[in-house]
Amino acid sequence: MNDTPQTAKYHTGLVQIFTGDGRGKTSAALGTVMRASGYGLKAYIVFFLKGLHEGGEYKSLKRLPGIDYAIFGRSDFMGPQHTTQADLDYARQALAEAKKVISSGEYDVVMLDEINTASAWNLINVEDVVELVKSKPEKVELILTGRHADTRLVVLADQVTELVNRKHPFEKGVDARQGIDY
Repeated sequence: MNDTPQTAKYHTGLVQIFTGDGRGKTSAALGTVMRASGYGLKAYIVFFLKGLHEGGEYKSLKRLPGIDYAIFGRSDFMGPQHTTQADLDYARQALAEAKKVISSGEYDVVMLDEINTASAWNLINVEDVVELVKSKPEKVELILTGRHADTRLVVLADQVTELVNRKHPFEKGVDARQGIDY
């Protein structure tokens, strides 16, 4: 089997959203990024709300060709009731990075991980995200993840997948498992 990635044919970039309270939003989006890498497309991921930690996704991304990423957030858990000025600063830096990368013309696929959550928690203004989506170049495939996708973004998107939690191991007291859940 040939290990050289095939080059994907030119495509019109769409807007995808992975949202909902179920597990797997980031995983689904990363699957698209991984597929793009396999076809020789260049991808960039902006991680909102997630600081540097020993996550398996970061280790894997370093091994795949044509994928760059930037991480903005603290390494411990944060929630809407526990935001700090640093969280606001990280989210604004991530949004600025997203704008720069999307308009650069260098990337075919741009994934904005947890941007929906960042706007729902008022760390960034959803109107700025709406403008970002509206101004993306035609060629760029844009993927937005996170719970609480704003209705205005859902209307603009070409594809919206809502992951619904029906049952979760946490409900039985099973902690997150390294290599499976993070």
